[in-house]
Amino acid sequence: MESSTSPAPTRRALLVAATAAVPLALAAPASASAAESSSVRPQSPERELRRLLGEIDDRRIKATVLRLVAFGTRHTLSSQTDPARGIGAARDWLYAQFQAVAAASGGRMTVERQSFVQPPGARNPEPVTVTNIVATLRGTVSPDRVHVVSGHYDSRITDVLNFTDDAPGADDDASGVAVVLELARVFATRPTESTIVFVAFAGEEQGLFGSTYFAAQLKAASANVAAMFSNDIVGASQAWDGTSPDPRTLRLFVEGVPTSETPAQAATRQSVGGEDDGPSRQLARFVRDVAENDATGMRIRVVWRRDRFLRGSDHIPFLQQGYPAGRFTEPRENFDHEHQDVRVENGVQFGDLPQFCDFGYMARVARVNAATLWSLAQAPATPAGVGIVAAVLTNDTTLRWTRGTEPDLAGYEVLWRDSTAPEWTHVIPVGDVTTATIDVAKDNVHFGVRAVDHDGHRSPVAYPQPVTT
Repeated sequence: MESSTSPAPTRRALLVAATAAVPLALAAPASASAAESSSVRPQSPERELRRLLGEIDDRRIKATVLRLVAFGTRHTLSSQTDPARGIGAARDWLYAQFQAVAAASGGRMTVERQSFVQPPGARNPEPVTVTNIVATLRGTVSPDRVHVVSGHYDSRITDVLNFTDDAPGADDDASGVAVVLELARVFATRPTESTIVFVAFAGEEQGLFGSTYFAAQLKAASANVAAMFSNDIVGASQAWDGTSPDPRTLRLFVEGVPTSETPAQAATRQSVGGEDDGPSRQLARFVRDVAENDATGMRIRVVWRRDRFLRGSDHIPFLQQGYPAGRFTEPRENFDHEHQDVRVENGVQFGDLPQFCDFGYMARVARVNAATLWSLAQAPATPAGVGIVAAVLTNDTTLRWTRGTEPDLAGYEVLWRDSTAPEWTHVIPVGDVTTATIDVAKDNVHFGVRAVDHDGHRSPVAYPQPVTT
């Protein structure tokens, strides 16, 4: 809905200049009325996405959770050689499951065991081999643009060093792994324009070991990770106090000021703002745009902080490497069922057991992830090199960016909102150009730019940085 406090300029609204590299026939009109801007509306799921969402099966998700729980414990320090119990047995089973999924991909999906030795630390007194299961679905158009989705398959109980007693880990985090495995299954048979990586991390409970290693490997390879989502504790909708469950809400935690911000970037931000416009915040807005609809049946409750108090998940190492990332988690955690020894005290059942899971809820969480990943993978890349010209004092706004390379790129849209508004409120198409001048004062609002392809897929929004030339 259009904000009543949003700017409503009345004179010339848009001057668009196409660069020499862009055919003149593709350029927007030389001028247009500000009244032609419209309210920002959610992106509707296309037919193929609806089919994909309809294939997500809560019975398969339940079977995955129950099988992972049946390994007894999946503690990172538990046995890696016992064929029936411990993290090694879970690792081998997951690897086989992802391989079976990949067999339907026509060679586009590959699966690997990514192993490394974690040196001794506070939560692993001895060196330990940590193994991530990584399934990569290579994109057909822009394979170098990567989107990562994860859960972690290790588990724990009250004593983080207790690797012998049962640690069922049904919600934390067999639920996330089951979601990721189901996502891999429904995506494997479909081409995506950019790459999606489905990961089951290990070592999360001992200190984010697996994700820290993987994120560092990606950074060392200069990988273009456009988005990362951790699904951690996404299996229950029951309220902690026994009141009505909340089966239609999923929380998404996203940081504001980037963890990786440099002093120079901080100085710029402090001058012009943008605390709520880092890449992860734009990613969260994108999730609500594409995944909060009748096809998922879910409401995305975006929380503007990196994670919950006293907790963390596998998205954090990606943030530390400068990649946009967020954490999905259920709306109302019950701490009697997390990191607890399995026991009954005063008639209360403690422990992370499957009986407390809601498998229909997990399927809806999977649909939120699927709608997000599909929309990211089929859309053009987020515009690069977006700048807002601040060379002289003006009462309008000129934006510049670098044109994308996708063959189906149709053009760009400029968005804006009041500086206190949480969501984009106004949008106007500007055509296949790399410069646009809007008759709205840059001092009063926040601007953004997003790309659009010929099928109507839209990228996340890029927030501009000031340029003085």
